[in-house]
Order: sequence, then C-alpha cells, then structure tokens
Amino acid sequence: MKEIQFVALVLLPLLTMKLLLLPRWAVRIPSISRSRWLLAAGTGLLAVHFLLQYKLGLRALGVTQAVMLNLVLFIPCSWLFGLSIICLQRQGRTNFWDRYVGPFAWVIVLIILSVAASIDGQPLLSDTRELRWAEIISSDCYLLMQAYYTWRHLSNIRAMRQALSNYFDRDMGNLLRWMQISLLILVVMSLMVPLLIYAPDYVLGVFALIFFIGIFYLVDSFCLFVVSSAPQKLMEAEESEQEEQTAETTVPAESLQRVEQAVAQWVANGGHLKNGLKLPNAAEEMQIPRYLLSVWLKQSGRHYSEWLTELRIDEAKRTMLAHPEWSNEAVAQHCGFNDRCYFQKKFKEITGMTPAQFVS
Repeated sequence: MKEIQFVALVLLPLLTMKLLLLPRWAVRIPSISRSRWLLAAGTGLLAVHFLLQYKLGLRALGVTQAVMLNLVLFIPCSWLFGLSIICLQRQGRTNFWDRYVGPFAWVIVLIILSVAASIDGQPLLSDTRELRWAEIISSDCYLLMQAYYTWRHLSNIRAMRQALSNYFDRDMGNLLRWMQISLLILVVMSLMVPLLIYAPDYVLGVFALIFFIGIFYLVDSFCLFVVSSAPQKLMEAEESEQEEQTAETTVPAESLQRVEQAVAQWVANGGHLKNGLKLPNAAEEMQIPRYLLSVWLKQSGRHYSEWLTELRIDEAKRTMLAHPEWSNEAVAQHCGFNDRCYFQKKFKEITGMTPAQFVS
C-alpha cells in the first residue's frame, strides 16, 4: 500500500499543476475556468488524502481507520469532480441540488460517524461494531450522491447531443466521447469503492491502478477539450437551441407549408450538398426564419444532421449509379461529406451496405 500511496503523491500534484497551468486563453470562458478550478480542487484534495494515508499509516493500523478517512475525504473529492463536469456541460448554470447534494452527503456522513463513535464509548478510531455499521451506511450515502450526479451527467449529455445534432450538418458526438468514458470510469469506481473498503491489499492494488488511469484520463481529456475548438462549437449549438426554445412554438399550418416549399426548392437547387452547412446558414439560404426550419424538422421527427445526411446519401446513391467510375472520395466531396471515412460509415448505417457493395 505504501507504494500505491507514493505513486498517488507524485501523480496527483502533477495533474493539479497541469490544470492550473492551462493557457489563459483556454480558460477565458467563465464556465471553463470554474470547472478547471473545481477539478483542480478535487485532485488536490485527493493528494492530501493519500498524503495522510501515507504519513499516518492508517491502513496498517486497521480497516476502520482507513475507511473513515476514505469516506471523510473521498466524498468531497467525488462531489468536486461531479460538479466540475456539470459546470462544463451546462456552461456554468448549476442548480441548487448540483451545488449542495455533495456537501449534504458529506455532512450526513460526518454526523453518522460521529454518533457511532460517541455511543460506543470507545476512542474515535477504535474498530467497533457501531463504527463498521456507520461506515456501511455512509457508503450507501456516497452511492446515492454518485447516483444523482450520474443521472445529471447523462441528462446533460443527451441535451448536448441534441443541440449538436440540431445545429451542425454532421454527427458531432465525438466531442462528447471523453465525457461519456470519464462518466463510465467514475461510475465504476464509485460502485467499487464501498466494496473494496474491506478488500485485501492485492485487490486494492489492482483497483488503484484503474483509479489512477481513470483520474489521469479525466484530467488529460479535460485539458485537451478546453484547448480545442470544441467548447466554442458547443456554445454555438446550445445558444441556437436556447434561442429556438424562446421563439414562437405554435406555428400555423400555412407557415409549415411555406417551409416545405422552401426546403423542396433548396434541395432541388443542390443547397444540401454544401459541406459544413450549419442550420442557421441553411435557413438563411432558404429565406425562412431558422426557428421555422427547426420546428418543421422536429415535427417530422428528425434532427438537422440526420435529415441532411439522409438527403446526401440519396444523392450519393444516384451519383454512384450515374458515375460508377468515381472514387468514394469524389462521391463524398460531391455530396457534401467532409471526408471519405465518415461518408462510408453513414452510408453503411443507412443502407446496410458499403458503397462498393451498392455499386456492384
């Protein structure tokens, strides 16, 4: 265990410094800056947690002593990680429960452990039946806290995916993949922590390896995300979604008919074959308000990116039949796809066959 704790004392301060040394231009957005500080506080507190474990040797003294420290310090660490991701997902818009579920769980755990220590008549770090039951109940509180933040993360990711699909002309889900993987890692670790509090050292060694890899992936992916163009793309998509939600939602049938005619004319002129066509640009070319185009798409049960992809795949099938000698690269560029691999992937998803199989 000493070796694991020493590795943590080296890795966690380095990850904290990496967060603090991000370029100023990368954290100029308030929500990203706040998320960065929350994440850095979480990794810093984890470093303190392992330092206490290393210096005091609580694991060697007994299971109860180690478990109490884990619960007292790991709960606020998990809360900081969870709130950091929510802050990033919601552009800083966190609600009351996002901010205080973690502190509430932490206070409840402190009360439970204190009451258990006081009623057994033994010193605080004594290994007693009352404290063991208190630690089990406290672990359940920790799991409930993690369940709330997991639910919030999943809801936010769904909303972000919808905003991206209704704004860009291609699937942009890859921007959120690191969040999904990080969420999965955090869920697995949160489920394992209560089960491992009484595990032998060699099992803890395997878990520690997974834990360190997970924390490193979360911090490294966060840093790569904030220095890329992804935050700006997400802001564009979510601002567009909010504007459309505040616009008129009850649309007369005559207006939808006008949208239908404008869309048909636009498609007939090949407007859908332009690469990188965002929804506001398409609505501008059709000379209709973008909220009308959005409402028309929602009533047809499709996202903007899905609708455009289907139109482009239809054009690709016609093009390949008319020009079987064309390469996939040429067909992709002609039909508005920005690369061959993405074209082939979507063609297979929609038609159930590769472009080569379709031509043959």
